[in-house]
Amino acid sequence: MTEDLSPAERYAAARQRAVEQATALASFREMYEFGLDPFQIEACQALEAGKGVLVAAPTGSGKTIVGEFAVHLALGQGKKCFYTTPIKALSNQKYADLAKRYGADKVGLLTGDNSVNSDAPVVVMTTEVLRNMLYSGSRSLLNLGYVVMDEVHYLSDRFRGAVWEEVIIHLQESVTLVSLSATVSNAEEFGDWLDTVRGDTEVIVSEHRPVPLFQHVLAGRRMYDLFEEGEGQKKAVNPDLTRMARMEASRSYNPRDRRKGKMVREADRERERRQRSRIWTPGRPEVIERLDAEGLLPAITFIFSRAACEAAVQQCLYAGLRLNDDAARMTVREIVEERTASIPDEDLHVLGYYEWLEGLERGIAAHHAGMLPTFKEVVEELFVRGLVKAVFATETLALGINMPARSVVLEKLVKWNGEQHADITPGEYTQLTGRAGRRGIDVEGHAVVLWQRAMSPEHLAGLAGTRTYPLRSSFKPSYNMAVNLVDQFGRHRSRELLETSFAQFQADKSVVGISRQVQKNEEGLAGYKDSMTCHLGDFEEYARLRRDLKDRETDLAKQGAAQRRVAAAAALEKLKPGDVIHVPTGKFAGLALVLDPGLPPGRANGHRNLDHVDGPRPLVLTAERQVKRLASMDFPVPVEAVERMRIPKSFNARSPQSRRDLASALRTKAGHIVPDRQRKGRAAAADDQEIARLRAELRAHPCHGCDEREDHARWAERYHRLKRDTSQLERRIEGRTNTIARTFDRIVALLTELDYLRGDEVTEHGKRLARLYGELDLLASECLRAGVWEGLSPAELAACVSALVYEARVGDDALAPKLPSGAAKAALGEMVRIWGRLDGLEEDFKISQTEGVGQREPDLGFAWAAYMWANDKGLDEVLREAEMPAGDFVRWCKQVIDVLGQISAAAPREGSTVAKNARKAVDQLLRGVVAYSSVG
Repeated sequence: MTEDLSPAERYAAARQRAVEQATALASFREMYEFGLDPFQIEACQALEAGKGVLVAAPTGSGKTIVGEFAVHLALGQGKKCFYTTPIKALSNQKYADLAKRYGADKVGLLTGDNSVNSDAPVVVMTTEVLRNMLYSGSRSLLNLGYVVMDEVHYLSDRFRGAVWEEVIIHLQESVTLVSLSATVSNAEEFGDWLDTVRGDTEVIVSEHRPVPLFQHVLAGRRMYDLFEEGEGQKKAVNPDLTRMARMEASRSYNPRDRRKGKMVREADRERERRQRSRIWTPGRPEVIERLDAEGLLPAITFIFSRAACEAAVQQCLYAGLRLNDDAARMTVREIVEERTASIPDEDLHVLGYYEWLEGLERGIAAHHAGMLPTFKEVVEELFVRGLVKAVFATETLALGINMPARSVVLEKLVKWNGEQHADITPGEYTQLTGRAGRRGIDVEGHAVVLWQRAMSPEHLAGLAGTRTYPLRSSFKPSYNMAVNLVDQFGRHRSRELLETSFAQFQADKSVVGISRQVQKNEEGLAGYKDSMTCHLGDFEEYARLRRDLKDRETDLAKQGAAQRRVAAAAALEKLKPGDVIHVPTGKFAGLALVLDPGLPPGRANGHRNLDHVDGPRPLVLTAERQVKRLASMDFPVPVEAVERMRIPKSFNARSPQSRRDLASALRTKAGHIVPDRQRKGRAAAADDQEIARLRAELRAHPCHGCDEREDHARWAERYHRLKRDTSQLERRIEGRTNTIARTFDRIVALLTELDYLRGDEVTEHGKRLARLYGELDLLASECLRAGVWEGLSPAELAACVSALVYEARVGDDALAPKLPSGAAKAALGEMVRIWGRLDGLEEDFKISQTEGVGQREPDLGFAWAAYMWANDKGLDEVLREAEMPAGDFVRWCKQVIDVLGQISAAAPREGSTVAKNARKAVDQLLRGVVAYSSVG
């Protein structure tokens, strides 16, 4: 092709190649065996041009290449690069990758509980560590050139998302930001915000998956494609699946049908049996065998329950599944024994090591947060090396850990979200199935959903077809954030900084549309006002009098109805079994015998009652032989007994003969009685002075005599409705404008009340709070201030501090937790009392936990376990007493250690034992499984 070019064109092309080869990108590309994708090249070129970048691309597409280029640039320019991740496991993995590529001397790690070579030019860390550095003014920030924020879409997380925004807002302007995100539908909006707060930011969005993903549904013995084969963007749902769902929904046989009087033919039952033989949800071993037979392993099966993940492994072992040959088994055993060599034999037994090893040798494993971190790391390593071929995992595995598979299986499309069982979102579906298809290994990836009763193929297609989801800010100011900001910038500048948050950016953007609507409404109001103008007087005033009169009449009518309901309920409460009444209205109007007055609990006089939320619900026998429980709506007016009857002791409401005999006796006894007609009382409006005054004013108003009065009134009514709607919109605008700043003002007011702040000055108490990070930062500070932890032993202090971090997975635990006795128990009680006082203060200052601001109640559920472990008790005893998996125990211990470190730094140096005992408590907790787990 170059032969076709002129000499001048060939010279220009050579110059262009020379320029490209002189760039940092050219030398970077040589470090990789594969070529870079267009989106990666575009992002790297923007970075080299000095711009910040936001890269939004599917899971597994290679976004991290852009982050690694930032590392390459920093090293080339003699600057530092911080690579941040949302979870410690991902930080550890990234540290290992970068250390392998650039050498361990150039790469460091900081994860709160791990510190390796922290002064290196490249440091991998969790996002919280960088946030804490920014607030403390750490010297490590000197010469910082680049910050990579991996999984930046995590800022949507309602518990931790605010940290990402804090970092983005507070980083120095000279720092170039590299934001790596999953595919989100509002990447441009997020990019606009980054452009506002960080300067020139290039937004690069890629929808392309390097390994195409095929979607399937496994039902019975058959694997169906979710979509029909065909050209075009919009794919149709496989008609076989639609037909199967329809067939299952229309199953004719129901055991209850006979009781409903329906005839069920033998042919229908036979058709039902044939349908059932084709459609069922295959068992877990069956699924793995099927995937193995079709060459779709390795596979990750996502199950939204830790216990179910462990059960799945056991089911596969009991079924005799073996996915590894003898050579692979030997390799697995060697790797496992090497990685777990530091764990004592007695601990291995407690941790279920031998059962776990058996599964690994067969190529099967679980992966969830309840596992010991060392065990999780081994599973990840073996899976990547192809020595574990079936992993049963919870959704935490989808958070960026590099464990791609050929196939991903989803057992169900419903998961527990912490509050209720809810359908997974399109974003979650994309994140989970994004693991399918290994770049450079697989030609295609496969997502398999198991058939479930009442499954909708259209709903599944919607999840699979909606590849994106919106990024929503979860930013909220906290007490620690407030004192740190005021200390650095003063109150006014802090307020301005918070108004630059993505949360406020989104709120302000949403206000634009509402403002436009308000503007339109105001134009409409002006037109309506012209149309209702009356030449005789002020028609707006006349319309207001009419509205006031109507509102007053409506109020009186409601009061009358309420009084009648009260009177009717009071009359029902007087009824007794054997009373004959006339039901005034409803489906069962007419003569009836009271069998049970149906009084609410507490007034039942020994009668057994059902649900009576709405007053008495008498059980009656009608003259037509029906036994029914009536409701208050059947008695709009008071009812009285017109006669009395004895109910035979032998009466059985379920016996037709019994009902017939008693109904006949009822008609004989009271059939001739004509019910009293309810006379209407004088309306309350007739004697109301306010109504009389308004009517008089209406008649005296000049507009009352206008010939076009009713025409004007119609325009006035439209004006009133539109004015009311406009006022609501204006209130919405007011509610969304400056929301973050208003919350900050309330927090500052409370901190001023507690003497943490005095105007722009941060007091000594405030400086202590500035060193305490966490959900219960203010409670920890108040405990230090009140000397609650003075004189406690290290183990007792560990027990108390655990209440600041621990949160039970199941919120409403009925049993009171076991607590250490003596000083620790008293201190924990005092912590709860201080929290109660703070909770009351937050209520006074309108600081609401439902908005994500404020202090939750301390949870004492881990106090006993922390106390025992710090007192050198064995792992077996501690786990048995704590009733929690080893992984959870290690994670909570590490969080307690983290907060103890903060407390030792924040506690008074003189006249206090807390700082010294906090350091001792850290040493006493950091042993055994807690010490040799490298991932927290």
